[in-house]
Amino acid sequence: MIPQWLTHNRLYELARSGRRLTPWWGVIGIGVLIAFGSQIFALPISIVLFFLGMVEENTVNQPPLVSGLILSLVLAVSFGAMILLTWLWIRFFEKRSFVTLGFEPGRVFFLYGRGLLIGLASFTAIVGLLAPLGYITVENSNPEQVGLAALGGVLLVFFPGWLIQGAAEEVLTRGWMLPTLAARYRPWLGLLISSLFFAVMHGLNPNLSILAMINLGLYGLFAALYALREESLWGICAFHSIWNWAQGNLFGLEVSGQSVSGGMIFNLMESGPDWLTGGAFGPEGGLATTIVLLLSMAIIWWWPTSGQQMITQPVTTHQS
Repeated sequence: MIPQWLTHNRLYELARSGRRLTPWWGVIGIGVLIAFGSQIFALPISIVLFFLGMVEENTVNQPPLVSGLILSLVLAVSFGAMILLTWLWIRFFEKRSFVTLGFEPGRVFFLYGRGLLIGLASFTAIVGLLAPLGYITVENSNPEQVGLAALGGVLLVFFPGWLIQGAAEEVLTRGWMLPTLAARYRPWLGLLISSLFFAVMHGLNPNLSILAMINLGLYGLFAALYALREESLWGICAFHSIWNWAQGNLFGLEVSGQSVSGGMIFNLMESGPDWLTGGAFGPEGGLATTIVLLLSMAIIWWWPTSGQQMITQPVTTHQS
């Protein structure tokens, strides 16, 4: 049975509040331009760092506060531009406000705080699946980059770096693409295209595998269900941000195939089969993440709906 919150949702109504809705080919085309064009905004920072001899390969030896500041700045600028470009599109083409992306006031602190807790618990569950099997071990590392010595850099990377990065990808895919397509066409089309687009966004990441691509698509589907279940973007933005932070700066693992700077609380490494642990791509490329995502989606799907505000009006096709 398809739940009502999937077919009639507040996010769809917010998308329909503007003057027009972007067609599917425009959603994909503009989405590509925003996703990759926003990264250009960080180019001046990269050029300055290059001339200062502080390119990415050298940040591992920098003090955590320094490397954390660099990473946080790059993330904030490039992904902040992603949020800005998405807002400019809906403001001047669709003629609606930023709030309609799922950022309505009310229960903001509750939804965001709950998202942080669920996101941290979800990724910790992945580590918890691998550790008892002996597939997670502690890696020897520079003590200045781990634990309390790195705490300043670890916190700095989350705010504003990962906080903005996680929110930006959610704004583009679950805040704009998903409800726009669902409101103009059908909910299943919004779920499908936004999830596939999210996976393709990471298609150029190093050490990508087939299972990693599947998991990225599953994460996109999970995030879509999470946002629709809450009829808001606050919670999934928090979930996404702390999920990435936990991978790289809490547990010291690769984030979607990439090592991160800023130090770490624990420096762990995968020591089991790649199909289970994710190998060089990090846990997102392994079966342990597949299991956690599938269980999480099942919980969202069958969680009792009592007390949730539901939209009673049917979503109709909106032509531009």
